Formats: sequence, C-alpha cells, structure tokens
Amino acid sequence: MGELAAVCYNSSNSSNEANYKRGLDCLKSGHMRVAEFPKIYFVLDGWSAKVVRELYTHIISVTRLQDSTRYIDFTNFDYVVPPAIKNNEEANQIYCNEINNIRAAMKRLSDLGIAKEDLSGLLPLNYKTKVVFCMGLREFINICEVRLCSRAYHEMRELVGEIVDALCVYSDEYKTLKELGYFNPKCVRLGYCNETKGCGRYKKKEE
Repeated sequence: MGELAAVCYNSSNSSNEANYKRGLDCLKSGHMRVAEFPKIYFVLDGWSAKVVRELYTHIISVTRLQDSTRYIDFTNFDYVVPPAIKNNEEANQIYCNEINNIRAAMKRLSDLGIAKEDLSGLLPLNYKTKVVFCMGLREFINICEVRLCSRAYHEMRELVGEIVDALCVYSDEYKTLKELGYFNPKCVRLGYCNETKGCGRYKKKEE
C-alpha cells in the first residue's frame, strides 16, 4: 500500500521501511482507497452454504469460485448443526433425522439416474461447501466491522474470526493491523453503537 501511495506524493518508493510507514499512515488517516490494492486469497472449506451466502452480500470487491452442485456428488453431504440445536438432545435428533432423510432421498434419485444438477436441489442451506475467495483488504475490514458484531450470525462470526487468525499467522503485517484495531466490529472504532438493535456492548450515540 505504501509503495503505491508514494505516487500520490511524488515520493521515492525504494525504501521498504518508508513504504511500510506510509501505508500505515494512510490507514490511520482514513485514506482507505489504498486498502483496495492488497488482495486476500483463501479457500473456505467445511462452512455451510448459508454462511457463504452471507459473505456474498459483500460483493463490491469479492470474487469467488464455489464447488459445483452440477458436477460434484453431494448425496452424502456433510452439514453444520447450529449450537442451539446441537445442545438440545431432542432438537438435535429431529434435525439430524431430517438431514439423513434428505441424504437418502438424494441417493434414491441418483440410483434412478437423476443428474447431480437436478437432485442437488434438495440440499439444505447448512450443507458444507468449499469456496475459493478473493477480496480486497478494504472490503475485509468492512466485513469485520459488520460480521464480528455480537448480533451477527454465530457461524459468520466464527468464520471471520478464523480468517483474521489465519491472516495473522500468514503475515506480521496483518497481525499489526489486528493490533491496531482494524479487524474489529465497528462499535469499537466508533465508540458507540449505530445499529437499530444493539447488543449492549456500547451505548447508542445519543446516550
């Protein structure tokens, strides 16, 4: 980011140290356009199609490829069980029984010669899928601000948190951004909650 931002100031970009400082200065000053240049590439595997669909709402600078329901055999698909269901024995039994019924129906249709692209219509939203994602840093910061909120869907919070952890392992630069507070819910940055329905972590601005 700092190397490219040097163009704005007609400055030399030959020093890695100066580039690093310039990039951080841009972010701290709120000049987030520079954050559109770094691209984050990752593979999401084992997350529900439901939570991946939520990621698709952040489509400004997100590119993705998903495992195909036309070509891949999903008759024995794996799935996500929400904690509220998993922790309730009766609810968990009902949920898993219905999943198994869907699996059995897909297998019977497959045995009848029905194409994968047709029988995959029975897949529930919580079947596990694999997706290749590419997004800009600016968009990922926005995702963190919205999807790390306590009121965000539980699996989405877990997913975004795991991406942040993986980025920090991948690069000390991402670790620095986390330490500086760029991968937080927006209330942390604002110092107040601007959601209509808050979780109570921060008061409303008017309060």
